[in-house]
Amino acid sequence: MADGKEAGRRFEHIAFLSSGTPAADEALERLALAYGNVDPAQADVLVTLGGDGLMLQTLHRFMGHAKPIYGMNRGSVGFLMNEYQEEDLKARLEAAEPSVVHPLVMTTTDLSGRTERANAINEVALLRQTYQAAKLRICVDGQERLGQLVADGLLVATPAGSTAYIFPSAARSCRSTRR
Repeated sequence: MADGKEAGRRFEHIAFLSSGTPAADEALERLALAYGNVDPAQADVLVTLGGDGLMLQTLHRFMGHAKPIYGMNRGSVGFLMNEYQEEDLKARLEAAEPSVVHPLVMTTTDLSGRTERANAINEVALLRQTYQAAKLRICVDGQERLGQLVADGLLVATPAGSTAYIFPSAARSCRSTRR
């Protein structure tokens, strides 16, 4: 469960969110009949029905709302999801181990000095905006890590997103020294 709350909490009001696929919509109908379905603003917990894409969208959408989010896989990829099971949902929600997600905060500054800030749960991708290669300076936590990188772009994956890039490319994971 993506939240910092203690396990064993009671969840009376559940909001089910579907990815919109036939399997997810069908699951939403069955679960809503069995457990009720409230608006996310009134929910004690959000239950996503889909794949990792829906989980990431939901984490972004409800970032800062302090609502636990529990995902059940009704999509094609489900690294971040729990197995779909209709029975004993409230007991599973109450017994779920919380997992706190810390988003990556990205701040960019362009040549004119304009800055932009964004939060990322999966990855941050910087791509060149012209036909020329981009010249990037990389700082992490205010410390310069790479003075100049000349490339078409840069991808920085969080722990939640790294496996999606590591497996297909046969790359290696780099462990962060930050705790």
